This record gives sequence, C-alpha cells and structure tokens, in this order.
Amino acid sequence: MAEALVIIPTYNEIENVERIIRNVFSLQRDFHILIVDDNSPDGTGTKVKELQLEYPEGLFLLEREGKLGLGTAYIAGFKWALERSYAYIFEMDADFSHNPNDLIRLYNACSKGTSQVAIGSRYVTGVNVVNWPMGRVLLSWLASKYVRFITGMDIHDTTAGFICYKREVLEKINLDKIRFVGYAFQIEMKFKAYLLKFKIKEIPVVFTDRTKGNSKMSKGIISEAVFGVITMKLKSLFKRYEI
Repeated sequence: MAEALVIIPTYNEIENVERIIRNVFSLQRDFHILIVDDNSPDGTGTKVKELQLEYPEGLFLLEREGKLGLGTAYIAGFKWALERSYAYIFEMDADFSHNPNDLIRLYNACSKGTSQVAIGSRYVTGVNVVNWPMGRVLLSWLASKYVRFITGMDIHDTTAGFICYKREVLEKINLDKIRFVGYAFQIEMKFKAYLLKFKIKEIPVVFTDRTKGNSKMSKGIISEAVFGVITMKLKSLFKRYEI
C-alpha cells in the first residue's frame, strides 16, 4: 500500500478528472488518489468509477449527496485517510492549477526534511501565477498579506490549497471543530497547525489558472475569509479557539 494519499475534491470536473488522475499515477513515486465528489451532475463520479476498473488498488471515490463545500470535502477525505495507514496526506485541485509533478517536491519536504506541513506556495518567491487577470492576482496576494498580518503566521501564501500534511498533524487537529467550509478552510487549517507549533515549510510552485471547467470562487467565500480570520484570531487570544 502507498504511504501517500492525494485528496482531490470535485464538482463538475468531467473535463479534467481523467487527465489529473492519469497524471498523478504516472509519477515516479507511488501515490493513491481519493476523489471526493459532490454528486457532480456532469458525470464526474461516473468517470471515476470507470477509471477504478483500470486502477483498482490506487483510486478511490467518496461520493457525497450534493455540493457541501470545499472544507467539508477535505475533512471527509482526511477522516477517510486517517482510518487507513497513510503517512502523508495531500490536498490538490482537480483543474491543473496545481502541477501534479510538484507532489513529489511537497512529499520530499515532509519525508526527508523536518517539516510536518509543506505548502505549494505562489508567493514565497514573488508572485508565481499564470493566466489570472491582474485584479485577481492582486486580490489573492493582498488576502494572504492580510491573513499573515492578522494571524501572525510566517506564511506568504496563507490561502494556498496545495498542501502535504504528515499524518500526525491531522491526528492532532480536531477536524470536527473546523468552522469554515469555503476557501477560508485553508487559512484555518494552517492557523491550527501553527498554533500547535508544527513546522510549516513553503515550497515555491507556479500556479496556473484552469483552462477547462469553471471556477468555484464566489463573493461569499471571500467574505468568509475576510471576516472569519479576525474572529478566529480574537478567539485564539482569549483562549476560546478550539484546536
């Protein structure tokens, strides 16, 4: 059995899911994949089931009843992984904004170094984003700066969603106490790992915006991140924040 599991949440990713699965399985290191699909009406889950016939030992599917949010998808995936013997558990998007080749770099940062969390970072060595309009690049960059300022975390890309966790990190965090369901989930997970004093390392990656399918970003997600971070920090100061 592989010691590393890549969790990929999907909702209407029929244009990307087969290619991302094949790319991960073509890597030199052995990764298993767990697709967490929110009942995609475009047949994403059905395509994964077809591919399971080809990859019966390494490809898994967790089907949910509907679109329940990115954070809950990852939490479901984390719990699934912790019920098994995986030592390294990854978050990765289905749309190729995260380069599958970088999985090995994140893995090495945790397996060969002293880090317990490795982040595929867009901003640790400048701004490494391709195909985003300037307004979105600026919004994302400023959001990470804002979160870093409010929380005190020494992390340049606080909203990154390309991550490797060592098993011990997810075992220590109370996953039932994660509050956020949108992209602020990524901030909250990093903040909890930071409060628990796990060593976090940023690995520079190039983020390339999707060329197929539609983005899931919304104003509600941005609002959750902006206002939720302040609440999260204040609760931690007054010891009301459950890790």
